[in-house]
Amino acid sequence: MKHIAKSVVAVLLLIAACGTAMAQKTDSIMATIFDYKAIASNGKEIDFKQFEGKVMLIINTASKCGFTPQFDGLEALNEKYRDRGLVVIGFPCNQFAEQDPGADSEIEGFCRMNYGVTFQIMKKTDVNGADEHPVFTFLKAQAPTEEYKGLKAKATHTMLKGLSKSAKKEGDILWNFTKFLVAKDGTTVQRFAPTTEPKDIEKAIEELL
Repeated sequence: MKHIAKSVVAVLLLIAACGTAMAQKTDSIMATIFDYKAIASNGKEIDFKQFEGKVMLIINTASKCGFTPQFDGLEALNEKYRDRGLVVIGFPCNQFAEQDPGADSEIEGFCRMNYGVTFQIMKKTDVNGADEHPVFTFLKAQAPTEEYKGLKAKATHTMLKGLSKSAKKEGDILWNFTKFLVAKDGTTVQRFAPTTEPKDIEKAIEELL
């Protein structure tokens, strides 16, 4: 009986410790997206406070992905709406089939040279798991789900679920080019699937500007 009691106590302590760790992670989530900072591909820190009052479009990107051509559409949105208050930011990520293996300077050069990207490219980062960037912890908490519209998109969703190894819990990002559209209040977030083309979120952007 003593051994059983000790085992029960050990399990309860483990559960309590896990609960505390989860609570601490939840408590660390800032109030708005503008409370965060992140490192750009050139190593400089960017304070999101400078984007207060603007609409932000944040994407986890990759250079060697089937969705990589979406850089064209993202840059088109950037050029069309930046003077009206849209800020587009790409966070390269290598968590999905290792589709962004290069160094930060190589990734940025690829985006500039092949797609004419002028929006901000950040330092490569994780978007899921223990080392995920706090920006994505916030975004996933605000918008934990995305919609896959149409039979082709739904079939792709099923395929990506089978391929994604870093998406382990509800709300995790499934693949590259998941898009988060953040309203001017810094807290209202809309989430769009990798299969959603940039042009298809233009209406949502217009409504927020």
